[in-house]
Amino acid sequence: MPLYDCMLLLKPHVKKEALMYLVAKAGKHVYRKNGVLTDLKSFGTVQLGYGIKKLDGRYYQGQLMQITMMTPPSLNNELHYLNKEDRLLRWLLVKHRDIKFGLDFLGEDDAKAELSKFRSNIYESEEEDDDDEYNVDESERKSV
Repeated sequence: MPLYDCMLLLKPHVKKEALMYLVAKAGKHVYRKNGVLTDLKSFGTVQLGYGIKKLDGRYYQGQLMQITMMTPPSLNNELHYLNKEDRLLRWLLVKHRDIKFGLDFLGEDDAKAELSKFRSNIYESEEEDDDDEYNVDESERKSV
């Protein structure tokens, strides 16, 4: 089963009990599909880059939640009930990809070769004088 992140942006005035009810309801859908909730994060109240217009006004801030879960791909169809939820400003389901960063991206031998390139460039000293680069004569240098 693939790993997904479900981002929920709720209205700023939503109480904690209602927020937990919404998360629990999403969790029940995940469990019904034999999925597992792996992480739950609350980012608190966040300022939005633009106002989100709803029937009861325009919102410039919201409460951001992230639910990480392992579930079958068919869960996306199950979560469309969130479109009708009036306490929610936006929701997004994002699939984790097998992306590797840094040294995990390179093989072990490649990583050592890549790092050795940087090491030699950092400690390599330049013996040349910078005056040649800027065409400065010795007579001009002393007069300044």
